[in-house]
Amino acid sequence: MKHESPIKRRVSRQIMVGSVPVGGDAPIAVQSMTNTETRDVDATVGQIEALQQAGADIVRVSVPSMDAAEAFGKIRARVSVPLVADIHFDHKIALRVAELGVDCLRINPGNIGREDRVSAVITAAKDRNIPIRIGVNAGSLEKELQRKYGEPTHEALVESAMRHIDILDRHDFQNFKVSLKASEVFMTVAAYRLIASQIEQPLHLGITEAGGLRSGTVKSSIGLGMLLMDGIGDTIRVSLAADPVQEVKVGFDILKSLRLRSRGINFVACPSCSRQNFDVIQTMNDLEARLEDVRAPLDVAIIGCIVNGPGEAKEADLGLTGGSPKNLFYVAGRPNQKLDNANLTDDLERLIREELARREDAEKTIIARSDA
Repeated sequence: MKHESPIKRRVSRQIMVGSVPVGGDAPIAVQSMTNTETRDVDATVGQIEALQQAGADIVRVSVPSMDAAEAFGKIRARVSVPLVADIHFDHKIALRVAELGVDCLRINPGNIGREDRVSAVITAAKDRNIPIRIGVNAGSLEKELQRKYGEPTHEALVESAMRHIDILDRHDFQNFKVSLKASEVFMTVAAYRLIASQIEQPLHLGITEAGGLRSGTVKSSIGLGMLLMDGIGDTIRVSLAADPVQEVKVGFDILKSLRLRSRGINFVACPSCSRQNFDVIQTMNDLEARLEDVRAPLDVAIIGCIVNGPGEAKEADLGLTGGSPKNLFYVAGRPNQKLDNANLTDDLERLIREELARREDAEKTIIARSDA
């Protein structure tokens, strides 16, 4: 099951968000955002660490006040993942977090105010090599554009973005990325497709306010999937009214399904039917819960019967085919051993972790030989 993605990605200028490259030939970054009170440093640090553990490459933090900015500095000192500060209206907050080590400023230059204030923020970003993210949202379009278009449209989103980009262009600032988000899938997709042909900067994808865990996952998967299939997108955030950790998990699942990134175990599992020789659904639920800590990529097939089981198991790194009186376990496409149902989940977890350890040892050996 080792296949390269057939997607040809849009060529974009690469920027650096802290230590994470965004755009160019860099892997598509997965982002999320804290929903704690930023001034509660311990709670915010705890959530950032949970997001990082889940695989988040970049985390955004809302900074609505100077008190929050001072808290952001304490947060920055305690975590290692790159942080984006989400700022609106008050340019002094942007200047302060720039001093405190922010890795990216999420602002709209147009709502910072006077030209001298915008210039001050851009100068601070230039001096410290801090990228800016222009973030356009259908729910907060400029009143002039609302009057012009009558309602949010993809053209309105792009025009808003280009207005902000023009401000950065006037200051000869090209170290930025852009997002154009709406809760309506087709509007979002059309906006990104339009702007992708007009600028060379990286694009941050998202369907904003997508909904709860189930509905938001579906909406985001469709919208982001359409764009990613077009090769559009350099970093993504799945916006869910749910635990932000779930945003990261769904984001990686979307990228894994399109073969754009590999992180953790890629399970292939049947939905089960009366032919199953073990409880596929319970087994899968248990394995996913037990193996959430795994970061290394591995393809594992869990199939309940012999109809599709042998074929799927032979294509995976590890595979299980339901059988009677015992199930057949495959390694690298070959039958390896038989497993009964009594301790099936325990045995599968052990065998998966043994394979992961074997691969890690083999990789260390290769590295040691190359360094010798």
